[in-house]
Amino acid sequence: MEPRVPAGAWDDAVAVRAARELDPAGIGRLVAVSAHPDDETLGAAGLLRRVTAAGGRVELVLATDGEAALPEVGSMDRAALARTRIGELHAALAELGVDAEVHRLGLPDSRLSDPASSGSGPSGSDGGEQALVAALTPLLAGADAWVSPWRADPHPDHAAIGRACIAAAPVTAHGFGFPVWARTRISPDDPAVPWDRAFGLALGPDDRTAKRCAIAAHASQTSVPAGGDRPVLSAATLDHFHGDREVYFREPPRDGAPTAVFAELYSDGADPWEVRTSWYERRKRDVLLASLPRTDYRVGAEPGCGLGALTRDLVGRCGRLVATDATAAAIHATTAAVEADSKVEVARADIDDERALPEGIDLAVLSEVLYYLPEERVDAVLERVARALVPGGDLVLVHWRGWPAEAPTDGAAVHRRVLGDDRFDTLVEHVDEDFLLHVVRRR
Repeated sequence: MEPRVPAGAWDDAVAVRAARELDPAGIGRLVAVSAHPDDETLGAAGLLRRVTAAGGRVELVLATDGEAALPEVGSMDRAALARTRIGELHAALAELGVDAEVHRLGLPDSRLSDPASSGSGPSGSDGGEQALVAALTPLLAGADAWVSPWRADPHPDHAAIGRACIAAAPVTAHGFGFPVWARTRISPDDPAVPWDRAFGLALGPDDRTAKRCAIAAHASQTSVPAGGDRPVLSAATLDHFHGDREVYFREPPRDGAPTAVFAELYSDGADPWEVRTSWYERRKRDVLLASLPRTDYRVGAEPGCGLGALTRDLVGRCGRLVATDATAAAIHATTAAVEADSKVEVARADIDDERALPEGIDLAVLSEVLYYLPEERVDAVLERVARALVPGGDLVLVHWRGWPAEAPTDGAAVHRRVLGDDRFDTLVEHVDEDFLLHVVRRR
């Protein structure tokens, strides 16, 4: 099919509408999952190359060998085509300078969402995807990040791969979907394109040259086969992949971060975010304390108190302080941090528990907790805060400006939700390169 979207349209949109830039240097182990042996070259070659250049490790999971390309050519030897395409994949990776371990699942091309492709799946359209999830789960375990074709890409195999990766990946891995056929078939102005989750990756001249050579290595897809009248990838189609930007749509865990993740991070007395020592944490606490509109509060609440570093500072501003966390290790650390101060009540409770936000408080502090919650729980917490705060009471929100792997959304999104809530008036706004801070007052 010839493109419906002008070449360069997606590159132009990425430059303007992708507010975040993907940082390959922060990825130690990247798992790229492809439906066919060229998806990763078309959509993610720059990222594979840049992760490798930064010292990271790349692994490639290949769901099919791509044997069903151009199904209208009945004379094609499908087994031979599969062997050819695997060879082309390795040649493309060599052009990129990416020494990737390749895992081949050997599933049937163009049937990844077909229940018959799983061999044992239940009736229904997701049987093949259940097989995919089962195969992908051990391969994605321990990854820092994964990428796959976007789950809304207009190819059923691409969409199936995107959905399966979301289901199979651990919540501790950053997940991203990249458009392939969407670049040629879907306008970047389509409201279904999730630009609020978009990360751009600018490609330098060397990256673009390497990517062009890697695409050319897939010669079986760019030339007309014997017995056919068109290539899979026409010159007009290839123009969409020779630009200077790649785009990745963040695919966060839908259910948020389970308590077990934090329990493991805090095990054996660990300080995973260096809250006691890092300049970022110390400065954030100082800015938060300086932003409190009042010298003293009658009763404060700090759900998600973590290791108690902020709790220790808040004690001096509150007549009574309730500090809670869902993990036993955090409660133990916070208890030690406040040294049995009679003004502090430390208890184990989840953030939307009444014990975490008791009624009658005049200060609530939510520090780096809301973005770990799914949307419905954020709503529940805000309802609880609104009931717990007395009129004129203050709510403090502070979140890192990055996007944690376990978080369904980023800090900017949760702050916008609170700032748009007509139960609160904004008193203080602080925005810098590291974190966002707002103080809002209950009407």
